[in-house]
Amino acid sequence: MDAFPAALSGCFASLPTRSDGKAFEPNLEVIKQRLLRKGVVTTPKILHTLRKKEIQKYLRRSKKLNKQEENLPLTEPQMRALEEDKLFRNATAEYRAVMAEVDSKREITRELVGRPWKRLSGVDMVKLGSEADALLEKKLNVECLEELRKVLVERNGEILKWFIDDADVESFEVGGEESRAKAMNRRHSMERMSDDERIQLLARRLSSTNLSMQDWKFSRLMKHSGLLFSEMCMLEIIEELGALRNWKQALSIVKWVYNQQEYKNCRSRFVYTKLLSVLGKERRHREALKIFSEMREDGQIYPDMAAYHSIAVTLGQAGLVEELIHIIECMRQKPSKKLRNMNRRNWDPCLDPDIIIYNAVLNACVPSRQWKGVSWVLQQMRLSGLRPTETTYGLAMEVMLKARKYDHVHKFFDKMQQGRLAPKAISYKVLVRTFWEQGKVDEAVAAVRDMERRGVIGTPGVYYELACCLCNNGRWLDATMEVEKLKTLPHTKPLEVTFTGMILASLDGGYANECISIYEYMKDHCTPNIGTINAMLKVYGCSDMFAKAKQLFEAIKDAYLGVEASAEVRALKPDAYTFTSMLVASASACQWEFFEHVYKEMALYGCMLDMSKHSWLLVEASKAGKWHLVEHAFNTCLESGEIPHLSLFTEMLCQTIIQQNFERVNPLLNGMAHASLQISESKWLSLLQKNEDRFGLDALQGLLTHLHSSSFVMEPPIPDLLRSLESLCERARPTRTSILASSQDISTDYSTFHEKEEVVKNLAFPGKHCDVHVHLQETSESVAYSLIVGNEKREWDSLLGIRSETLVTESVLDQLTDDICNPSSRVPLAADILQSWKDARRQNAFNDTDESEFKRDTFH
Repeated sequence: MDAFPAALSGCFASLPTRSDGKAFEPNLEVIKQRLLRKGVVTTPKILHTLRKKEIQKYLRRSKKLNKQEENLPLTEPQMRALEEDKLFRNATAEYRAVMAEVDSKREITRELVGRPWKRLSGVDMVKLGSEADALLEKKLNVECLEELRKVLVERNGEILKWFIDDADVESFEVGGEESRAKAMNRRHSMERMSDDERIQLLARRLSSTNLSMQDWKFSRLMKHSGLLFSEMCMLEIIEELGALRNWKQALSIVKWVYNQQEYKNCRSRFVYTKLLSVLGKERRHREALKIFSEMREDGQIYPDMAAYHSIAVTLGQAGLVEELIHIIECMRQKPSKKLRNMNRRNWDPCLDPDIIIYNAVLNACVPSRQWKGVSWVLQQMRLSGLRPTETTYGLAMEVMLKARKYDHVHKFFDKMQQGRLAPKAISYKVLVRTFWEQGKVDEAVAAVRDMERRGVIGTPGVYYELACCLCNNGRWLDATMEVEKLKTLPHTKPLEVTFTGMILASLDGGYANECISIYEYMKDHCTPNIGTINAMLKVYGCSDMFAKAKQLFEAIKDAYLGVEASAEVRALKPDAYTFTSMLVASASACQWEFFEHVYKEMALYGCMLDMSKHSWLLVEASKAGKWHLVEHAFNTCLESGEIPHLSLFTEMLCQTIIQQNFERVNPLLNGMAHASLQISESKWLSLLQKNEDRFGLDALQGLLTHLHSSSFVMEPPIPDLLRSLESLCERARPTRTSILASSQDISTDYSTFHEKEEVVKNLAFPGKHCDVHVHLQETSESVAYSLIVGNEKREWDSLLGIRSETLVTESVLDQLTDDICNPSSRVPLAADILQSWKDARRQNAFNDTDESEFKRDTFH
């Protein structure tokens, strides 16, 4: 065995040297990387063979080049270039030799600096640790390192507290030795920890950060955990992360572990099933479907009945009926022939759905109200020989309740009792809700009393539904008795939630005074939360109690800002629903000045108005003269990258027509075309006719002329707008022509009559009365003309519905907004408007402070 290396060394002893004087040696690392990219696992024998082939290839290439050089005579410039190249290479070799000697003297410094392209295996950590003290005393500045430690602790204290420990950032104060000793003790204690403690520590560290699988900190945590990621270890880690409600890290851990080379062939079906369960608890049906599809493509982790149960429950909670039917079909089908890791023969993974799968289908039918699916599920269960349980009947009752099939609800409840199945509390909850929607309050109370008589332990949902049912019918005092029973049950939601639901139920029933009574009763038993405040603002807004709504809103805002403590409410932060409820109350009371104030406060608090539900508020405010709020909302939507609501587009268009600023019509219509907003011709016509009292026919005619003279993207809804404008203008043109013609006839008849009268008067009163009659004639003509024009104007106004007050208001608005609506002027952005509001609010605060100080000084 020793003769082969000797022969090999003798064979390659005569290798030609390279230009730098060293013998040629193949780069084994490059060969390894090339083999790994091709999927070949490297072994010493393969590397040895490839090394021989590379050397032989180099020999052949060298001989070929030598022959070419011998055959071709060199010229003088080539000889000179060869000499210069040889001299340069000799100088380079001498420089490298000198630098190698210098680097050998600075070996410790070079190792401490570190090179990213070199592995840590080449660094002697023990040697570095022993020489660290000498290096510290001679080279490092202690004060600078202490300052760097403080900076790192302050900046990365929360984010990187799990990645920079006391051993990485040491203290160089007087007690530096003690801190380093403590750090080493903690590291040794980390090594002495059990696997369970390490799993809990890893789960806590991952949950405290938002790391992705591609982040280097994630890989460092996983590698430094010191865990062997076996099947049991992975199950415990996923369970711990599921308890911490961190499904993202659980998904990342499974992918990271099974992408490692040493764990690639150790995938476990149970680990993936546990991951499906965690994703299902967090209602992540899309991620669960991806994991399930990945399981069906690999024979090693092909799903079993537990995996089907997990994915079926997840899809059932999400209401995905079609995906559930597909899962049932997959259970009965054989796997594809392209399945990976298919090493077992005569393997038949086909399964039949059981009662859990069918109950999941019923659960999926609830949100979609597919009541016909109930009969299909019961038929499939009967064909499979499965007997419905009380859960099956309860889910069927819930589906029928959502579909408003109340007779079927009672039918399934009777079937449950006939089958000697004990109804659960959830079934009584559905029954109470059914009686509520049918208006049978006494029957709902009797059903709950029957449940208590049977010994069924009620859930908080049963008493909550009954309390809301009683409040909806004006019996809030009876509902308080159900609240007392609800207090004694476990897993009960806070009382604030119960009372808020009772208030909203009373409001839906039309009992506004009872809502106020419940609110007063609630303050004696618990403290209202922000949801209760929002409900009361809604009650006040719907009941025309603007003063009370304003008082409650100001109390909440002052209590949050700490301006004035209120005994009625505690310090609660107003949310978007608070501002929206106050805006609705202000709009219903036509308090547009306070509406503008609330909208500005909402923008300053960073809350956004839900345009899909409440864009009509801004439209009504614009009609009341607050059109700049619509512009702010429009610009805010554009700056946030969203498409503004259709009503904002139409209101902005109406404002441009009112102001006759037709230059702004072009970007609005082009934006509507690019956003693919659809408005039919009939809707355009209805919109223009509804707002015709805001702008006259002349403005519409001017808009039509501008549109014909401009270039637009002729896509919907621009052609429909043109057709509606043309039809509206053509419809009003004959009426206007007839009115003008009749007025001309009247004026002609009157002038003829007046000429005859003038001739008679001249004959009767010659000379001296000429001036008097001329003055009378001018006066009578002016009066007659004013009468004719007045009659014509009244007829024209009665026809088109234009009020003189509207024209005056438009002229005033044009004067006030001349600078803003000028096409050449810059339209303010939403951020500029918000900043101006902040400055105005700050200035108002300063003025109030100065005024209070002045009053105090005057008093003293």
